[in-house]
Amino acid sequence: MTPAPPSAEPVRGSYPAGRIGQRMRRAAGPRIVVALDYPSADAALAMARRIDPARCRVKVGMELFTAAGPAVLEALHGLGFDVFLDLKFHDIPNTVAGACRAAAAHGVWMANVHAGGGRRMMEAARDAADGGGGKRPLVVAVTVLTSMDRDDLAETGTGAALPGRVRALARLAGECGLDGVVCSAADLGGLRGIFDAFGPGFLRVTPGIRLAGDAGDQRRVATPGDAIRAGASHIVVGRPVTGAPDPIAALDAIERAVSTGGG
Repeated sequence: MTPAPPSAEPVRGSYPAGRIGQRMRRAAGPRIVVALDYPSADAALAMARRIDPARCRVKVGMELFTAAGPAVLEALHGLGFDVFLDLKFHDIPNTVAGACRAAAAHGVWMANVHAGGGRRMMEAARDAADGGGGKRPLVVAVTVLTSMDRDDLAETGTGAALPGRVRALARLAGECGLDGVVCSAADLGGLRGIFDAFGPGFLRVTPGIRLAGDAGDQRRVATPGDAIRAGASHIVVGRPVTGAPDPIAALDAIERAVSTGGG
């Protein structure tokens, strides 16, 4: 018998079947996450009331959480939204574990860490989310920020080229038992083998989503259709919805692009 060829993406560790099933159940539902990047709870909640929790989730980032605290999470949950708490934890393992336990206790749908924090930190985040009480949040790892390009990465002293850095961090996140990664649409094609290695439902959360011709402050951007065609499981959309005169109409157009893989 001819031996099977070695996997192109050998990995350490494994996913328990129960964890994969739980991850897939938690990930099911709207694939659009609207970024509520506002300086106050009042502004964020006013926008949240103009969109539909049956059609999108929402993201609370550093600015809003610092201004409004956990109360804004409770208010958004009260409106029926799943919340992605986008604080990108990156600290010593014990500190990140405590933050993930707190996120779980607040009932968030998803939280994230920086993969650059390393194996022990990500494993601590995973274990804390598992034991945090309430529904276990999905925990995903940021690879390289979409605002960074090759030159930015070089200035930090990282010797690896950008695609190699993204691949190394995505692979490490999967080995640590996290639920997926956050990366640009441009990175997704080079990560398919890694995604396959970590079982069904390994999440690919793609920020930097812009409509054609609108890059804003991001450098590695994509349209909704670009991201879906590249393999994104979820897309994070800010100004194309929150800056639109009619956010629901904007959401309609993005939903069509997501469902068809269009522009």
